[in-house]
Amino acid sequence: MNSEKKRFTCLFISMALLLLICFIFSLGVGSADITVREIIKSLISPGDVQFGKIIISIRLPRIIAALILGGALSVSGYLLQIFFGNPIAGPYVLGISSGAKLFVAICMVVLVGQGVYISSLIMVVAAFVGSIIAMGIVMLLAGKVRNMSLLVVCGVMIGYICSAVTEFIITFANDSNIVNLHNWSLGSFSGISWEHVIISAIIVSVTLVLSFVMSKPIGAYQLGEAYARNMGVNIKYLRVVLILLSSILSATVTAFAGPISFVGIAVPHIMRGAMKTAKPLIMIPACFMGGAIITLLCDCIARTAFAPTEVSISAVTAVFLAPVVIYMLVVRRALSRG
Repeated sequence: MNSEKKRFTCLFISMALLLLICFIFSLGVGSADITVREIIKSLISPGDVQFGKIIISIRLPRIIAALILGGALSVSGYLLQIFFGNPIAGPYVLGISSGAKLFVAICMVVLVGQGVYISSLIMVVAAFVGSIIAMGIVMLLAGKVRNMSLLVVCGVMIGYICSAVTEFIITFANDSNIVNLHNWSLGSFSGISWEHVIISAIIVSVTLVLSFVMSKPIGAYQLGEAYARNMGVNIKYLRVVLILLSSILSATVTAFAGPISFVGIAVPHIMRGAMKTAKPLIMIPACFMGGAIITLLCDCIARTAFAPTEVSISAVTAVFLAPVVIYMLVVRRALSRG
């Protein structure tokens, strides 16, 4: 085993251990602190332990959802950064998450107002439609605006417009359940059920497998379109696949947890720095694990820092990850000047 493979192995093992520690810590802390011994007993025989219901019905689905959806959001950002060839591209910045949020809100207002039950699949489909429309607008602008910085600004403006329309919809909704969507619209894992966990796990798993299968053409595309064509890669097909995969991942996150800021931008950058490579075979699992760890930690802070009041997870991720993005932009500008 060469030194590079040893480094990758050590880093993945370290992240796996850190993820396990964060998982156990998140299960134990909250409105009621639970010891590791009680956690183990609750997982083995939840009916016989005082905190069994809290662990199995409330904390465990929320924590697993944070792991799955945080990892999915990070991989979505990584795929978008490859597509646009820009390290600050991401579902939140480009307005894709906001487009998904808008369509989920519209779907809920229309269907709940008619007394129709909304399944998890309907929410994902609505979010996917919204994300694809937002992505389509960004792509149209990309044909007009060649400057990537201006394109990102346009994406931010699209996000603001979608968020503003969503706020209007939520504010003027009559149903009390719809009004409570305000917390979801800011980003939260509160109220995640086992049904949501199972649906999101299936969708994210299939999408990640497809992303992993596409690693070779994605790696060729990273080296330039001319190189990819010479390697036999169908560029148009690959671009469509990248759009669909990233949109499905970000739509799934938005459908169940609302828009979560900066994870999709900052985590791929952190993983590139840690792994010292841009190879998709390494970066896809690394981004997933990194996104899972960071999202789980931020969710833990969101629900415990000001308990019993819970803050939105986007507020926490912005505080910790926005400086990473700023640092990345400053360093990139300094390198380009140097």
